[in-house]
Amino acid sequence: MLVSYKWLQDYVDIPLTPEELAERLTAVGLAVEALHRPGREIKNVYTGRILKIDAHPNADKLVVCQVSTGSEEVRQIVTGATNVREGHIVPVAVEGARLAGGLVIKKAKLRGVESRGMLCSGQELGLDSALLPPEQARGIMILPPDTPLGLDICSVLGLDDTILELELTPNRGDCLSLLGVAREVAAICGGEIKWPPLSPRALDEEIAGQVQVEIRDPDLCRRYVAKLIHQVQVGPSPLWLVKRLMAAGVRSINNIVDITNYVMLEMGQPLHAFDYHTIKDGRIIVRRAVPGEQLVTLDGVTRSLQPETLVIADPAGPVAIAGVMGGEATEVTAATTSILLESAWFDPVSIRRTAKALNLRSQASHRFERGVDVTGCLKAAERAAYLMQQLAGGQVVAGEVDAYPRPYTARTIALRPERVEYILGTAVPRDEIVSILRGLQFSVQEAAESLLVTVPGHRPDVGLEEDLVEEVARLYGYNSFPVQLPAGSAARGRRTPVQQLAWQVRDIMCGLGLSEVVTYSFISPRHADLLLWPEDSPLRRMLALQNPLSEEQSVMRTSMLPGLLEVLGRNISRRVSDVAVFELGKVFWPGAEALPEERYVLAVMLTGNAPGGWNSPARPVDFYYLKGILSVLLEKLHAGPVEYQPGGPPCYHPGRSATVLRNGRQLGVLGELHPRVQENYELPQRVLALEVDWAELLAAVEERVAYRPLPRFPGLERDLAVVVDQSVLAAAVQQEIRAAGGRLLEDVRLFDVYQGEQVPAGCRSLAFALTFRSPDRTLSDEDVAGPLSEITRALAERFAAVLRS
Repeated sequence: MLVSYKWLQDYVDIPLTPEELAERLTAVGLAVEALHRPGREIKNVYTGRILKIDAHPNADKLVVCQVSTGSEEVRQIVTGATNVREGHIVPVAVEGARLAGGLVIKKAKLRGVESRGMLCSGQELGLDSALLPPEQARGIMILPPDTPLGLDICSVLGLDDTILELELTPNRGDCLSLLGVAREVAAICGGEIKWPPLSPRALDEEIAGQVQVEIRDPDLCRRYVAKLIHQVQVGPSPLWLVKRLMAAGVRSINNIVDITNYVMLEMGQPLHAFDYHTIKDGRIIVRRAVPGEQLVTLDGVTRSLQPETLVIADPAGPVAIAGVMGGEATEVTAATTSILLESAWFDPVSIRRTAKALNLRSQASHRFERGVDVTGCLKAAERAAYLMQQLAGGQVVAGEVDAYPRPYTARTIALRPERVEYILGTAVPRDEIVSILRGLQFSVQEAAESLLVTVPGHRPDVGLEEDLVEEVARLYGYNSFPVQLPAGSAARGRRTPVQQLAWQVRDIMCGLGLSEVVTYSFISPRHADLLLWPEDSPLRRMLALQNPLSEEQSVMRTSMLPGLLEVLGRNISRRVSDVAVFELGKVFWPGAEALPEERYVLAVMLTGNAPGGWNSPARPVDFYYLKGILSVLLEKLHAGPVEYQPGGPPCYHPGRSATVLRNGRQLGVLGELHPRVQENYELPQRVLALEVDWAELLAAVEERVAYRPLPRFPGLERDLAVVVDQSVLAAAVQQEIRAAGGRLLEDVRLFDVYQGEQVPAGCRSLAFALTFRSPDRTLSDEDVAGPLSEITRALAERFAAVLRS
């Protein structure tokens, strides 16, 4: 928001310099990002009249002008401009003048003819050509013929002004106007608002019967005011109006359009002017667009309208996109003689969606999106009608059509002074609170224990008692609060046990050579097919997003594998073939309530080679390498013994995967991914994955660790090799040995698996190292003979195991 310091003084007395005002506005929450002084470089440029123009004797494209700046001296200036004529009033840079960019004007000879100055264009005076009226955008700037001679051009064009650039928060739409900022300045300085004249002289004829307004969707349009002005003369705007629009960053079009923009900048209410004779039957209909409707907007673009788009229509079809842009067919032209003036309130959310969908942002939509004052529609329409009467010779028809299906009811909030003190931590006198709120145009009534504050229509952002406390705080001054430490006991922050375990797991995994990654929780539904999930698999019950960024991120993941596979794919495509990563993240399952059920999962994925050393070469990662990672993790977490059952979900290799169980409950799954999955993701080498249910892992972790003293007596080791059917699991044999070994058996370890000539077909040999130990004596061979015999008998009974000789 650009605010002219001089223009602002029309509405409030400002006893502050621009720098002081900027500081005070920033202190109350209206941040002033910058101060701009457009004429700071311009020196010695005056208004002058071209008395005579002669052809240049030595150049066809140059002319010689005799120019007067009000004194008796006449200057000879050579120019190449083609738009100057005798009698024109123009900016004249005399000798020694300084222009925008630092250019200094000196006496010179151009093709043999002396030139004692320069006729200036708008760009040479630092004006943005995009903001100049069409007739001034090129060539020398032509000033109004009644402009006095010899005036400093900075004062004529408003370049001696200071422009405050405000960075407003979205809730302060009321300050997107000069009067809105003036309210804040009046509250700061204790002044009064000076309202501009509003009431035009009206004709005897009434608007009734000439204009009709029908609001079909009052939720999106709470109020629509229409006024009718006849006999307008469309033409250029006066210079004072043009320079004020330029100061606010708005280009002059013609006097009618400029008046609507001027009132919008002045009062914050966007307006639109229709050519009355292009509106069929003088009837305005505010409705949603019909599917298939199109409208050519003022920028000449044909736009397809969606059913949720609010339009202004007549009986023949849409004539404008409500709150965004008008239509080309009803625009004001040089032939326009009657104006139908619109001043309305449109729903902010609807306008924001429409502007975003059409990629069509405007000054009007910017204000409607932040909420305009529904009570100010009529005032703005009257102000614009007054200016059209003054500047365009318009005849204002008496009355207006004010469609107002749901009149505004002012909100009243009870404000407790003790609540103000509690929230701010300092006592603000009651009369000071009243003075601040009344200065902001709030109505305040005294009550027994509180203040009854009525919120004005221009402050739709104020709805709670805390909002009023904020208003008091920012005007009372944050610097007025005493500096003191907050009361209360300080508590030491620490991680919860679950958070501490998560950090411990991350530390263990990094210590095992894995890198942590974080992948998106949103994935593409195509991963369900790529991972070979069955049609009835619960993994396919992925939650769809209502407003996804793209199809690739349209559902919430039920597995960690898709994100990790994409990580592998990106690394391999960049010639990083050895990848070992892990992630501790959430998967999302449909829950009984509206929100999904979130479950943590620890996932690991490997591909390529495990790192080697100076005395050991790198070797490909395999099932047993991944199993070793899980074993180390469980050991360091004291998670207790687990068992492995062959096989896993369909996305895993059926012969190189296993399900991990603890106490009969599934802890996780690990193994090599199915070759078809590897092919679906275009991965050139085998991939291994591990998924661990975080909740089950937490339940397995022993919070209290038991310690035992070092053994005092030596152990006795025996090797046991048995031949069993190849379908018998080594873990089952090991479990049976532990069960039959008795209290003297301390440890069982598998150290060899053999299939070959000395073992019958369909069988394999499993060799175990057994350690026996007694806590109170040294064992002899006779002591372990009994347990070994019992172990042999138990293995023979359960597995038909035969000792291998």
